[in-house]
Amino acid sequence: MMRHTDQTRALTETLLRTRTVTATAWIAIASMLSTAIQAPQLQAQQPATTSSPEFGEATDRALPLPEDRGAAALEQSLRRLGTWASLMAIVAHPDDEDGSMLTYESRGQGVRTSLLTLTRGEGGQNAMSADSYDALGVIRTNELLKAGEYYGVKQYWGTEADFGFSKTQEESFMRWGHERVLYDTVLAIRRERPLVLTATFVGGVTDGHGQHQVSGEIAQEAFLAAGDPKIFPDQIAAGLRPWTPRKVYARAPFAPITGKGMFDYATGKWAPARFYNYVTKEWTTTAPPANVIIPSGQLDPVLGRSYVQISREGWGQQKSQYGGANPVLSGPGGSEYHRYGSRVEPAKKDEAGFFDGIPTGIEGIASLVSSTPPKWLTEGLAKIAADIADAQKSYVATQPVKIAPLLKRGYLAAESLRRQVVASDLQQDDKANLNAELDIKLAQFQKALAEALGLDLQAFTLRDGDAQGGGRFNDGVEETPRSVFPGQQVHVRVHTGNATDLATLSRVWLESSSGKPWAKAPEASSDANQTIVATVPKDAAPTEPYFSRPNIEQPYYDVSNPALRGLPFAPYPLAAWAEFNYDGLPIRLGEVVQTLQRVMGSGGTFEPLVITPPIGVRMEPEARILPLDGSPLPVRVTVHTESSADGKVKLTLPEGWTATPAEASFHRTHAGDTEPIVFEVTAPRTSAQTEGEFKLTAQAEAGGHVYASGWHKVGYPGLRPYNLYRNAEMKTRAIDVKIAPNLRVAYVMGTGDMVPEAIEGLGITPHLLTSNELATGDLSNWDVILIGIRAYSVRPELAVAQTRLNAYVQAGGALIVQYQGGDFPAPFPLSMSETPERVVNEADQVKILAPKNPLLVWPNQITSHDFDGWVEERGHSFLDSWDSAYTPLTETADAGQDPQQGGLLVAHSGKGTYVYMAYALYRQLPELVPGSYRLLANLLSIARNNNGASNTRAE
Repeated sequence: MMRHTDQTRALTETLLRTRTVTATAWIAIASMLSTAIQAPQLQAQQPATTSSPEFGEATDRALPLPEDRGAAALEQSLRRLGTWASLMAIVAHPDDEDGSMLTYESRGQGVRTSLLTLTRGEGGQNAMSADSYDALGVIRTNELLKAGEYYGVKQYWGTEADFGFSKTQEESFMRWGHERVLYDTVLAIRRERPLVLTATFVGGVTDGHGQHQVSGEIAQEAFLAAGDPKIFPDQIAAGLRPWTPRKVYARAPFAPITGKGMFDYATGKWAPARFYNYVTKEWTTTAPPANVIIPSGQLDPVLGRSYVQISREGWGQQKSQYGGANPVLSGPGGSEYHRYGSRVEPAKKDEAGFFDGIPTGIEGIASLVSSTPPKWLTEGLAKIAADIADAQKSYVATQPVKIAPLLKRGYLAAESLRRQVVASDLQQDDKANLNAELDIKLAQFQKALAEALGLDLQAFTLRDGDAQGGGRFNDGVEETPRSVFPGQQVHVRVHTGNATDLATLSRVWLESSSGKPWAKAPEASSDANQTIVATVPKDAAPTEPYFSRPNIEQPYYDVSNPALRGLPFAPYPLAAWAEFNYDGLPIRLGEVVQTLQRVMGSGGTFEPLVITPPIGVRMEPEARILPLDGSPLPVRVTVHTESSADGKVKLTLPEGWTATPAEASFHRTHAGDTEPIVFEVTAPRTSAQTEGEFKLTAQAEAGGHVYASGWHKVGYPGLRPYNLYRNAEMKTRAIDVKIAPNLRVAYVMGTGDMVPEAIEGLGITPHLLTSNELATGDLSNWDVILIGIRAYSVRPELAVAQTRLNAYVQAGGALIVQYQGGDFPAPFPLSMSETPERVVNEADQVKILAPKNPLLVWPNQITSHDFDGWVEERGHSFLDSWDSAYTPLTETADAGQDPQQGGLLVAHSGKGTYVYMAYALYRQLPELVPGSYRLLANLLSIARNNNGASNTRAE
């Protein structure tokens, strides 16, 4: 976040309090922040791309959806050619989007549709893997990109990081900085130039989540700001133009609005019904009425499903949050939107659609001229519109090639008009706006022509020594490594298809996103299968996110390359292009070069080729407390090589620390991971007695180069993975914590967490219980069983085994259940509300209700200070009600929230103990928060606790 002067901070805070932001005020902020805004992380540049200069873009989708193939694809291309309507939706997180509306507009109406998502959802949950924080953000970015394929949208992203559930708009703006959010939004609008803005949220408490409220407010503020060249002038200096959307809408509030007021589901409370319009600066006390109803439940006869059905399948690709979506039945349905601002006169109360009053036919592009449009422009646009109309009327799905001449005619008309615009004496802004729209039309004509002619391109790498790449049956593709490293030679097969033979293949070539050549273009050839031998430049950078942050407490990302700001990821390194000749007209297709990975169950799956270093280094674990018994800290270092390699590994330690061995060698004859190299690290007595954090690093030396980082392939089967790089570092600290000896601990993993690793740090090796062990194993083998986060939601066998678990507790076992996503079985009744309570401020006071309870006394005395230094949140899924058999041990709450006593409860059943724990231990343990380890140790030690009513287990 930028450092503010006191004057800037005061102005920003005033704006936050009043919740009104005028364009004049933002000009003042922009002026005061001009130096900061021009810092590298905030510079605006046109995004780097693998696009060919002739109005085309290389796709990274090797296998389009059925809706984007054949007759369905061409039908939609014709819809898009016939309009210049454009829309951008603005949301806070992946899965906030109104996918059915986006699908209706994009696929049904041909609208050029885009989506800006402020965060990458890194503060959410993960039902698919143990990845969290920034790794989860990478997963959710890829999930939303996959969902967007169904919606048919282009996507942009903010630099804000989801710092967890926020209950207020003010907190979110305070963490992110108001100007950062506005900057990202204006940047996306100026790049995409939408006629209409929409938001899922209204910018009020009915939105619930404070980050939702921010996205609703900022959509309306950007409606005012994006067209003003005095706001964020660095964007204009970087080549963008001011852009003024014509309308802005937000979806009707989700939360109930009744005589009691409006419901704030973030706090679970009712508030007076008050809604603010950030465009007109007016308050109302009634629910915003619907001006537009989007009929997304309509069946599209070409696509064979309703837009809701298509979009719900896309929304279901966001499996980390929900594990997938249920199918949707056909039937009527839609979305209601309220109009908050309009520059179209007259502004009707009830509209047939977002674009009422906006001339969205091709001729309407002339409205971009600030004066009276010249006759040559209006006539030229009318000619293009007529050619498109002729193609639409003449299209027959079984004979698409018949409209190719009409599409060619329209393309040439658009190309000719573009040249006229360039040569004209129109104002520069007018020229830029007109040519931007004409460039879009030229790209759409290219796509439609390729579809009408049945042209196809696929590009993928070959295995070493496989010159043809024909696969086992000479018509497929064989599995290949998904990465290459600098200096490596790679064979790329470029396969083209031509269903009509009316177009001839002229040439194929490769383009890199860096602009550095990988190979010379081969001689022109009409061969449908061509193999290009390429060499990765020796200075090629790894394929990695362009966004990063030094720690999870920073609520925004730093940007390594300002030109990439707003993109989902940095472009993939290599694309293949093919040029066809159709009656003298060149038609270009581009695709990111792919690799083939075989996923068990899914079969062969294409993934874009990426660059990695030749060697990667990882330290495991990444965080662990110093051993409690004073023994050496075990450190494992794994070296990953992309080919054969020999080298040495050594650690860099704090002063006075030692490692055995001091250095170790590795030898690999082929690509892969080495066996972990184990070092024993000894800390001096003074460090072992200091509750401070220490950092250890590792590096590998090979071939005269030093490597000090490695990569983690983030994702899960069925989702395109992406490499996330981490320095080979380990953090450790001494913690004053005691634990009962010789404990036998079992763990039931839910959606994935790092708690078992933390238990290992306490000197215990937990056993991960399998489904069979839960069903038939002897549970009495374990002193304590921990249930992982959300385990009851993702492991149905757990609920089936509850009778056995209850019997285990009755016989003297200790069962500890960490937070769950909904109601779950227990020895005595308990429940949580439909929208479970959460305490999001990690600094909220925790009151100890039962300081003498054995769980809080032994082997560590737990006090409120053990909740100091927590990160992200206190916890969530606090219980709403519980049987009198339970004893609540703590109380906490956010400001204005009812006291929450359902975060740590203990009950005794028979000879054993049952505990429910809603506090977010799983987030604290990897951060080495001392109190979380002390609390975990007491939980694990329940089975040996002889104080009070707790049980005693015999060896």
